[in-house]
This record gives sequence, C-alpha cells and structure tokens, in this order.
Amino acid sequence: MGIAPSYTLETEMALPEYNLASARKWDAEDILRQFREQFHIPKVNNREVVYLTGNSLGLQPQDAEAAMNAELEDWARFGVEGHFHARHPWYSYHERLTAGAASLVGARRNEVVMMNQLTSNLHFLLVSFYRPHGKRVKILTEHRPFPSDSYALASHIKFHGLDPKQHLVEVQPREGEHTLRTEDILARIEELGDELALVLFSGVQYYTGQFFDIAAIAAKAHEVGAMAGFDLAHAVGNVPLQLHDWEVDFAVWCTYKYLNSGPGSVGGAFIHGRHIASDLPRFGGWWGHDKKTRFLMGPEFSPMPTAEGWQVSNAPVLNMAIHYLALSQFVHAGMDKLREKSIRLTGYAEKVVQEVGRKYGVHLEVITPADPAQRGCQLSVIAHGKGRALYERLAQEYVSVDWREPNVIRLAPVPMYNSFEDVFRFGQALEKCLSGQ
Repeated sequence: MGIAPSYTLETEMALPEYNLASARKWDAEDILRQFREQFHIPKVNNREVVYLTGNSLGLQPQDAEAAMNAELEDWARFGVEGHFHARHPWYSYHERLTAGAASLVGARRNEVVMMNQLTSNLHFLLVSFYRPHGKRVKILTEHRPFPSDSYALASHIKFHGLDPKQHLVEVQPREGEHTLRTEDILARIEELGDELALVLFSGVQYYTGQFFDIAAIAAKAHEVGAMAGFDLAHAVGNVPLQLHDWEVDFAVWCTYKYLNSGPGSVGGAFIHGRHIASDLPRFGGWWGHDKKTRFLMGPEFSPMPTAEGWQVSNAPVLNMAIHYLALSQFVHAGMDKLREKSIRLTGYAEKVVQEVGRKYGVHLEVITPADPAQRGCQLSVIAHGKGRALYERLAQEYVSVDWREPNVIRLAPVPMYNSFEDVFRFGQALEKCLSGQ
C-alpha cells in the first residue's frame, strides 16, 4: 500500500442531505462499500446495531476465525515444529506484518516492529528515550492524556528519582476552549527549553478527537534538544501518518481500535532509523537478539539491527494472524481512499448532530476541531443538559457510542465499515431521544 498523500481539503465539501434517500445515494456511490460486508455487525434483539465505537474496539473481520483456525490447525499438526514448518512459520511470523505496518505509519521497514501491547511498548521505549540529566528532566504532554500514558510517564519520572508533580507538565487549553492550539504547544516547548527531556503527545487525542500537528511538535522538540514520541492509539488507521519524514523519534500504537485486530491484540512500535544503531539503553530480551545466532543461547545480548532489536518475547501468533488479515484490508482499501471517505462521513455526522440539536433546542457542542485536517473520524460531543442520560437512551435505540467522564459522548463513523445510512440512523435515534419518545 502506498503512503497516504497530503490533502487539500475543501472549505465547503459536498455532504449528503439529512434524509434516508440522500444517505443511500452516497452509499451506492461509495467505492469502499464492499468492505462493510467483510465485518460482523453486532445485533441486539436480532436488530443490527448502529456501531459507532470503532475508536474503542474495531469490528471483527469475517475471516478472522479462519485466520486463527489456520494457526490452531498448524499447532495441532506440528506442535513445536510449527515454528519452522507451519504454513506461516511462527519463528518469523511478526515479519509478515512489517510492510503493512510501515505503510500505515509512514516508516521504513527497518523502523517498525509489531510486539507486546501499547503501554508495554511505551514503557520499553521510555527506557531508551527518556534519559533525564542535569537540568533536562521534564516531560511535556497534552492536557488530559489517556490515563495509561500519564501512569507510564509518572512511573518513569519516579524511577529516575524525580517528582511527577514537578517534572510532568501538561499543556493547558486556553480559557473557554477544549482543544489545544498548535502555537501554544510550540510556545510551551520553547518556554521549557533546556529543562525538557521528552515531548510525548497523542497523535489523535482520545477525549477531544484532535489530530495534533505531529511534524511541528517533533521539530520544535528537537529545536530545544528534546526527544519527541507519540502515542498513536487513536491515529493509526485513522489519519495519514509520515513518521519517518516528520523526524519522530519513537511512537507506539495498538491494533484493536481502527485496525480491527481484536481485543488486546498485538501492539506496534516505531523507532526512527537514526536511533537504531545508536547506543541508547534498552531492556533486552531473547527475541530482540540477532536471529542468526539466537539459538546459540550465548550470554551476551546482540540486538537485531532494526526496530526488532527492541523485542523481548516471542510473537503472539494467534492474534497476529488476525492483525495480518486486518492489515491486508487496509492494503486493499488504500489509506488515501479511507481518509477521503472519513472526511465526508465525519462531516456528515457533524452536520446531523448540529441539525438535530437546532431542531430540538438542545446545545450539542462538538468539541472536536471543525477543521477536517485537525481530526480523524471521531466526534466528541457535550450534550448540555442531557449528559450520560442521553448516552444511555441512545443505547436503548440500538446505537453504540461511548461515554467518557466527565461529560463527553464520543462517536466514530469508521470509513472501513460504517455507512452514510449508519449516520442517518444515528440522527433518527438522536431525534427520538431528544423528543422524549
């Protein structure tokens, strides 16, 4: 799959009208419409759910069971020899995923590896990339990062004998605003200057849905002498990425959200090529050892000369089998086409939310940036005066969205399997909830 191109976004993009006929017309013209048929759509009371929570857990590809069964059959047939004689030998199984993963994040193949899970990978890479010394001890992150990131960052600061209350800094939004302005992020980096060891941001912020300017943040971090890392849990498979060209030092991600690889599936890691042959410290493990000599069981660790050198344990083959299938779907769909549909599908969802809110006199505040270049396929909505009760009512109307404390309903019209009719049906359910029916 080719790397997603940059986009010139239309100020006034064409969107369906808020009616069933218009939504179905757009679906009929959608060149990606066949991918919906490749997924299991959940049902409740034998009724298909409007599933808008792919930002939390992607749907199951219909071929997932067959992909996993193939590995189970090889395990039954070969036992331990499956490492070398399975249809896809387990010894090198993770290598099947490298090309697709590199394409999705805009990396060279030697810069990515699929291993462990998201927060585990963050911990392992913080060992290498958070190296406080002298005045340079602080970590800068966004306002309200995903809690697991906060816990990881604070634990590493403590590990180095420092105080997270002093040395873990969050960029705050301006008064009355929910998202961060790029100029404020860059100004805070400049202000911290030689006190800053690491900038660690999300690619797409989990709560607001804001797509950060990764290239600008990385460049400013480097300008003041700090490292730049990113948590791409809500970005990979959602927005176009160019990690190598953006000079990102490292990144981590999961595969169970937009990448549809199943609960707890394998995580991913990116290490920029300039660091791979460096003397950065790391926690060693036998699967990161040079595979040519791994089974000689020598006492000295000799890391592989790629991102694979950060591996510590055997590949989790069973869930990697599903991830390989999911990556193949992205290869066939094309990230450029998915992004184009995403922009319109999310724009349509925003239009529907606004129209319904006006119709019933309810302030449905979309806190996700209105600019399509600053968001993926997520909208975060504050339903003033309705809150969690509205979220619970939507569930009763067979709409799957999610709730994030203290007051946000998140919905994600995923271009791989959601349709314009899904968004229309969401609007109809929203109307029913707000009208008191």
